[in-house]
Amino acid sequence: MPDPVPGPSRERVTRKHGDRLLVSLARGPRVPLAVVAAASLASSAAVLLLPAVLASAVDEALTGRGPRTAAVCLILVLALTACAEIAGMVAGAAATASATSSLRVRLTAHLLSLDIAETRRSPTGELVNRLVSNTATAGRVPVTLVGIATGLITSIGGVAALFVIDWRVGLTFVAGAPAAVALIRLFVERVSGLYDDYQGAQGRLAARLTDALAGIRTVRASGSADREITRILAPLPELSGSGHALWRAQARSVWKIALLLPLIEVAVLGTAGLGVADGRLEPGQLLAAAGYTALGLSFVDQTDALMALAHSRSAARRICEVLGLPVPPAGTRPPAEGPGALSFRGVTVVRENTAPVEDVDLEVPAGSLTAVVGRSGAGKSTLALLAGRLTDPDRGEVLLDGRPLREIEPDALRGAVAYAFERPVLLGGDLAEAVSYGLPAVDREAVREAARAAHVDDVIGRLPEGYGTPAGTAPLSGGELQRLGLARALVRRARLTVLDDATSGLDTATEAQVTRTLLEGMRGRTRLVVAHRVATAARADLVVWMEDGRIRARGTHRGLWRDPDYRALFAAAGEVSPQDQEDPCPARS
Repeated sequence: MPDPVPGPSRERVTRKHGDRLLVSLARGPRVPLAVVAAASLASSAAVLLLPAVLASAVDEALTGRGPRTAAVCLILVLALTACAEIAGMVAGAAATASATSSLRVRLTAHLLSLDIAETRRSPTGELVNRLVSNTATAGRVPVTLVGIATGLITSIGGVAALFVIDWRVGLTFVAGAPAAVALIRLFVERVSGLYDDYQGAQGRLAARLTDALAGIRTVRASGSADREITRILAPLPELSGSGHALWRAQARSVWKIALLLPLIEVAVLGTAGLGVADGRLEPGQLLAAAGYTALGLSFVDQTDALMALAHSRSAARRICEVLGLPVPPAGTRPPAEGPGALSFRGVTVVRENTAPVEDVDLEVPAGSLTAVVGRSGAGKSTLALLAGRLTDPDRGEVLLDGRPLREIEPDALRGAVAYAFERPVLLGGDLAEAVSYGLPAVDREAVREAARAAHVDDVIGRLPEGYGTPAGTAPLSGGELQRLGLARALVRRARLTVLDDATSGLDTATEAQVTRTLLEGMRGRTRLVVAHRVATAARADLVVWMEDGRIRARGTHRGLWRDPDYRALFAAAGEVSPQDQEDPCPARS
């Protein structure tokens, strides 16, 4: 999908959406945040009371008026501070966990709702980085904002207390504070863009590592570990450069702030000291002025919090880039009554990362076995994705029994169309749940029946835990995994079953058994099969020959076999010689 807004305008829109996302997080976990806010306010009040209590204790000690009351007050203030900080830490952890969890759920739900083509825009590692790291960073925002707010309250309270002690002392503080504010603002503006670069490099590094782990067998087999390490770590100089730039920006600002703050403190204490010398102030008030000056300058301590906020804004923008990807509109109608007739009418797909399909018009008869053949990149798998609305066409319409797939309610569509893929992934707790994935109400006998039809029941039976074997650790070959994927499709008993090269990993004997299931065990149901084997095409009712995204020809396998280019498709797979003029497979009985 092209960027809706080019250049800087798009960046401004993304920043705006990122800020809105952070605001929505701040409205989320209300109870923990309320506790954090209450604890922070209590801590702020205790901190503001502390200089006054210390001043009272000093004055009482100097005048001999019995310091016990002041000592008791001091102990109570310190106890209140400790309790408030403990409560704030516990509630803060709960609020952060809640915000992070809600954000991850939202992002995961959005990713799983996207068109398949949209999920291919970003590498898997990049998406994982945003789901894990960026959500954790953004999830800290609610507590960070509460901390910044109470820090400002504390600073304002400290400045107000200085004016109460003596207006001259207050004015001295106010005269120096704007310079510190300007330095902090400049620093935050500098680091905001640097965080974007840093997190972008992190995401690219994670994407390369994920790709390498997915292909670890190829890396080991080819002896290219050193070369792969170099490729994975290629973004490291950029990551290091961004990190060093952050440190340099911090160094340039910290020394200025570190120099300015003591000057403000000296000026305030000098003014208060003159007040003590002139008799306007008590010695304890001089001590209180020192304490309140430190509290008034505590807004400078918010620099770390503001840096964290800048980091979170960058993370939120990266999350919003994914949340901004369009989700296909969900239909609201049930599937039309019918036997499973599938229609492609003027269907075109031209987007990135997807094999193109151009102006395809095709009628797949109800109850038929239709094989789609063609060279790699011809558009076969794209056609399979379109058949069950795993992706939408850019133009044209796909219909099931005369009803456009766009209009059918998603859950109902999943019940009407089943899929089996070339490289199935086993999801669920154990193998039984993996076969019945998405159908929690299916009983164990139905699972066994589907496994028997896919000729994998005996394989599962030989495992020590049988159908209770954990899906993630089941010792299965590629062909056995394909048969489990086929069983997962069979158990749904859908009116349309789409097999995207789902038998390519089977040996000849097993493939013949599975083909028999497709022919006999699924008779009456519509089957769309992406095929590379001549045996599968030979037994199909209809063969659709794709080339460069278009339908080059359609008909029976025996009729198409007369074309030498058609025979060459299977010769490229090593099944037959292109010079062989005889059909190596008999016609269907």
